Amino acid sequence: MSGIYIHIPFCKQSCSYCDFHFSTSLKYKTEMIGAIIKEIASRKNQINSVINTIYFGGGTPSLMNNDDLLILVEAVYKNYDVAEKIEFTIECNPDDLSKEKLIQLKSAGINRLSIGVQSFIDEELRFFNRAHTAAEAETSIKLSQDAGFDNITIDLIYGSPLLTNKSWLQNLNKVAKYNIPHLSAYSLTVEKKTALGHQISTGKIPALIDDNTNNQFRVLIEETKKMGFTQYEVSNFGKEGYYSQHNSNYWKGEEYLGFGPSAHSYLKNSPLKRGVRSVFFNDKRCWNVANNIKYIKALTDGSSYFEEEIIDEITAYNEYILTRLRTMWGVDFAYIKTNFNEELNRHFEQELKRYLNSSYLHQLNNKVILTDQGILITDKITSDLFYVK
Repeated sequence: MSGIYIHIPFCKQSCSYCDFHFSTSLKYKTEMIGAIIKEIASRKNQINSVINTIYFGGGTPSLMNNDDLLILVEAVYKNYDVAEKIEFTIECNPDDLSKEKLIQLKSAGINRLSIGVQSFIDEELRFFNRAHTAAEAETSIKLSQDAGFDNITIDLIYGSPLLTNKSWLQNLNKVAKYNIPHLSAYSLTVEKKTALGHQISTGKIPALIDDNTNNQFRVLIEETKKMGFTQYEVSNFGKEGYYSQHNSNYWKGEEYLGFGPSAHSYLKNSPLKRGVRSVFFNDKRCWNVANNIKYIKALTDGSSYFEEEIIDEITAYNEYILTRLRTMWGVDFAYIKTNFNEELNRHFEQELKRYLNSSYLHQLNNKVILTDQGILITDKITSDLFYVK
């Protein structure tokens, strides 16, 4: 399975916590769409497998008008072998989802909406500097369902200074109220170069309290179980048949192409051979320049717009641990043994011993999977299993 990601680097306004690449100016929107189309066409020979997922992210892809959306979709279908049945996701802000907009999205072939709700509480939305209100968040979900979108995911944030366990429950109850089949819930993270980071560093707002965040995470796990969700990744909860195929491919190490400024790609090469082992650490990762003007200029004049690296064996091992341990699929003993050298195998077995008889991990079908308690210290366990020279 392979996927395509398209980064649309424009937003109406800057959220206080966001450090993704975007611009609040639409001045070069036309040039940007043209540059992305050029990149889509120029890289068509880099991937030979069928495309099973398409994902428009950002930024705010729902800011695009219908013409821009359609020419990007056309460029993908023209240059790649796209499966007849695909998962086609677009990230949306609630305030962009009118009846007309939803009809346009469905007509473009989009069948999955990722709605950036973040909170159903107005005070929190103002704190995050979001462009929508709580009422608009609820309306966007109802309109989307009325338009025939049943595959809907929303984002929620926990751990903010304004959020209590009671108000967090109010947010989660909205998920149940609207029978939303997928939820991505993220702990509020403070990044230095954001408005939130500045506010905390200057003492304008208090630092986040880890105990509050951890308590809200426990509430999240408990409540989503009651609603029939499976926590198939640390931050992602889905009902049967509604897991994100696109993101699951990331965690499973499948290949994908990323188009647009700051987009990343992961491309598989033919396996090297070491004795009876097949080692896959000669895969390639590419990342595009995170600058709109530089990206447009490079695609216009044919100069380089990306960097790349060949993934060595240690990096491949660490990334396998990082991505798989976060998921319900866990770390596979057989995969480690087959694909990595003896030194990495010894390291894995040695570091794993301290957790095997603990309440943090359990073994199932020759795999190591985090328990609910283990999920609370995912970063610690991952760090211990990492191999560092």
